[in-house]
Amino acid sequence: MQYRLLLFVVLSFGVSLLAAQQGIRGVALDDTGNPLIGGNVAVYLDNNLVQGTTTDFDGRFQMTLDTGIYRLELSYVGYSVLRVETVEVLPGVFTQQTLQMREAVTLDEVAVVAYKVPPMRRDETTQGTTLSRADVKQLGTRNTSAIASVGAGSTSANKRAAIKAERVASGVSKREARQLYRERLQRNREDYGKWVENSFTLPQNEPLSTFGADVDVAAYANVRRMLQMGQLPPADAVRTEEFVNYFAYDYAQPKGNAPAAFTTTLAACPWNTDHRLLRIGVQAREIATDKLPASNLVFLLDVSGSMNSADKLPLLKQGFRLLVEQLRPQDTVSIVVYAGAAGTVLEPTSGADKTTILDALDRLNAGGSTAGAAGIKLAYQLAEQNFKADGNNRIILATDGDFNVGTTDNGSLEDYVDAKRKTGVFLSVLGFGSGNYQDARMQTLAENGNGNASYIDNLLEAQKVFVQEFGGTLHTVAKDVKLQVEFNPAYVGAYRLIGYESRLLNPEDFNDDTKDAGDMGSGHTVTALYELIPAGVESSFLPKVEKLRYQQKVESTTGTGATNGEWATVRMKYKAPKAAKSQPKVESVVRPSRASDDAEFAWASAVTAWSLMLKESAYLPEGFGYDELLPLAKAGQGTDTKGYRAEAIRLMELGRSLAEERELELVGQR
Repeated sequence: MQYRLLLFVVLSFGVSLLAAQQGIRGVALDDTGNPLIGGNVAVYLDNNLVQGTTTDFDGRFQMTLDTGIYRLELSYVGYSVLRVETVEVLPGVFTQQTLQMREAVTLDEVAVVAYKVPPMRRDETTQGTTLSRADVKQLGTRNTSAIASVGAGSTSANKRAAIKAERVASGVSKREARQLYRERLQRNREDYGKWVENSFTLPQNEPLSTFGADVDVAAYANVRRMLQMGQLPPADAVRTEEFVNYFAYDYAQPKGNAPAAFTTTLAACPWNTDHRLLRIGVQAREIATDKLPASNLVFLLDVSGSMNSADKLPLLKQGFRLLVEQLRPQDTVSIVVYAGAAGTVLEPTSGADKTTILDALDRLNAGGSTAGAAGIKLAYQLAEQNFKADGNNRIILATDGDFNVGTTDNGSLEDYVDAKRKTGVFLSVLGFGSGNYQDARMQTLAENGNGNASYIDNLLEAQKVFVQEFGGTLHTVAKDVKLQVEFNPAYVGAYRLIGYESRLLNPEDFNDDTKDAGDMGSGHTVTALYELIPAGVESSFLPKVEKLRYQQKVESTTGTGATNGEWATVRMKYKAPKAAKSQPKVESVVRPSRASDDAEFAWASAVTAWSLMLKESAYLPEGFGYDELLPLAKAGQGTDTKGYRAEAIRLMELGRSLAEERELELVGQR
């Protein structure tokens, strides 16, 4: 124990020894007087950002500051930014502030910047430059002849019409404008995997489509962060399946002892009514928290210098406090931290001893380089030493993914984690922060570690992951969940799986029990959508291939989808958490159905279309825009008791405003 304490000090893991002397503390309330959870609080001195934080579950916040007079700002999506121009901090005193926000009346009032982080001007270590919107405007002179008449009182429809008229008059197509935007608004050191969108496939050439389930939701929260900061996301950051699966759906629970079941719906495609949309909805069995097996958890926390900002380590600590409150006496927690090297700061401790666990979290500060690979190896060692044969053994890695010491390439880490998952220890990943967020590495680790990946952009998201979805985040009920769809060429002229590019499998992998696939936790839902071109329907998306000489000719239907034949057969396989052999396959015959009054179908369709718009997908017709998207989304909002769908609709509206602003900036700058 003395050796570990010495190691802890030598590695400078930042134990906080002194109490705060002065600063600002307070509480943030919404317009009804309830605590505002996860609000962004920023403090400025002479227009320079000094410090930022988020409000906790009770709406409270605190920042330690030097004496002086500051400007305080509170922002939260959907609300008007609240500013207190002069807040004086006196020696030895915490100035008290009660901040109450009001809901935004117009979209222009909506808070779009989290933490008000100043834009990066130039990063000499990278090839790109990240520009603020003001920078973009200075890159060229905009022709404003068609926009001059659009004043503050103009309607959104008039504004959009003026933008379009100016763009057309300038000879700039919408796609060219989007490309110009991307060239001017380069990414910084954030890294996203490269995936080519699935294309349409002819069923007579490839009748089987096979993929693994995916419950990751990191892409949605990460893109939400970008939108709130006033930026449209890079296409590679948008993964459709993670947008759709961010939301829970009202699918039927599995019958009997089955850990998972699925349902299907086939209806008109909202963005191309000549096409059909096939939805497959998978529901994992939900297990009550008190019935879940005991957990052996290892918190693997990045405390390197790259985590030294308000949206990283401070938010991480607040989020893990929420998780600790959910632990039971039979659960155990260990904490491993890493910076220039890795070390253990908390030996396995019962969930009943929350004070000890929370004290260990509170002592952490950030500093040093990032030996992430060493931390991962130490975490696995600790998890294996305290392995619960009949329990849940899981490492929870929380980081921005910016490893720069030791093994840093994705391939080596992937091989290591892939080998370790066979021991029964799973790895889940939580991403934090911006500017250097390594999304590709996070996805690699989660997929190969039999875990899930989430992105924590505020305390509300931490509450969703750690509290509302506690069972799904930490407890697997079905592993290696695979889906395979066989399409009937008599009814389906071509098909396209939307998303899941990183989860595609070969047809033979479906029956190979050694092939890894996605895992589902307690209560998880997985939704997959196929866009279908009915047989006999002409479409520019149909693959241009030579006619086959030796294959049997298939008599097509009228292509209306009005027949009662089998369009496809859907199969699913899964394993129990400790099993090596798959459960017997489940088959279902898909028949045409109506989904016009199905709010769940409408919502999944709307979120899918939104993701395609953000990706600038070549498979979304240009005629489908926000005017068509928003009514579809509102039709699918349903009861929405937790407000996630309402928030998404506000983000869609924000995305429309940012897209309009982008075109205003770029028109005439070809």
